[in-house]
Amino acid sequence: MAGGVDDDEYGEDSATVDQPITPWTISVASGYSLMRDSRHNKGLAFTEKERDAHYLRGLLPPVVLSQELQEKKMMNIIRQYTVPLHRYMAMIDLQERNERLFYKLLVNNVEELLPIVYTPTFGEACQKFGSIFKHPQGLYISLKEKGKILEILKNWTERTVQVIVVTDGERILGLGDLGCQGMGIPVGKLSLYTALGGVCPSLCLPVTIGVGTNNEKLLNDEFYMGLRQKRATGKEYADLLQEFMCAIKPNYGEKILIQLEDFANHNAFELLARYSSTHLFFNDDIQGTAAVVLAGLLSALRLLGGTLADHTFLFLGAGEAGTGIADLIALEISEQNGKPIEENRKKIWLVD
Repeated sequence: MAGGVDDDEYGEDSATVDQPITPWTISVASGYSLMRDSRHNKGLAFTEKERDAHYLRGLLPPVVLSQELQEKKMMNIIRQYTVPLHRYMAMIDLQERNERLFYKLLVNNVEELLPIVYTPTFGEACQKFGSIFKHPQGLYISLKEKGKILEILKNWTERTVQVIVVTDGERILGLGDLGCQGMGIPVGKLSLYTALGGVCPSLCLPVTIGVGTNNEKLLNDEFYMGLRQKRATGKEYADLLQEFMCAIKPNYGEKILIQLEDFANHNAFELLARYSSTHLFFNDDIQGTAAVVLAGLLSALRLLGGTLADHTFLFLGAGEAGTGIADLIALEISEQNGKPIEENRKKIWLVD
């Protein structure tokens, strides 16, 4: 800094991704605007020096609370709620005002809070998303934005994004077509990227593709957030997805990871076949679940002995997950015994 002041006096220049203090852009955010920035707000954990440096005097009570004490306080508050959805809403409120504390709670209390911010509770949250919606947490790209998607992506505040989780809301968990209210899925999944995978939240972008819904209950719900029309199909749907996929790399580079979540079967497999050779692209329901299940089977064989080919596999249903697992098992058996994958599929049964 000019005037011989130590650059690290208030910690701005020594701040890291794990310990940001001030968002540096054209100007330095301070005062009330800093406290409204969820990425950098620390609440009562702002130190005395930080309060002086960033014009926070008088905007906060005089006490300074450590993040550990804030965590203890928030966990006490969350545990007072007996309804899981209320716990979910309390966590989302925290994420929207103090992101650092949100992830500290989630990382340090993962067994208790994971069922709240992810399955099963956020399934109910998606069903009621229109009623509990307060603050946008990702990008909504609908048919209204056709022809403008490259421009829409530039509206996202972060210029450096490494992973996108996207859904079109047609097959949310086991709940069916929830349209735009499926946004809870990419938001929740990316929370896990950060809490369990250590990915900086600023590098993550949740996206919902809005093409309508076939859910009559939602179409008649006055609080529904999406397009009030039947779900687009065929060329109209394919063209919107094509424009979205073509706009991603110019914005975020060749290495951007794109993860599909909860697309209906008929679209999921087609999109995977179309874009897996041109983008860093995978479908979690088809491939992610399959990889975990296959790993479990291979681990079990260490105790049981023998090979996968020695067993017959029975599936209840033939959805994305079941079909993906079955295909990967057949592929692994082919790798082991050298027989065609069609031959090894005879060991696998999918029962309605």
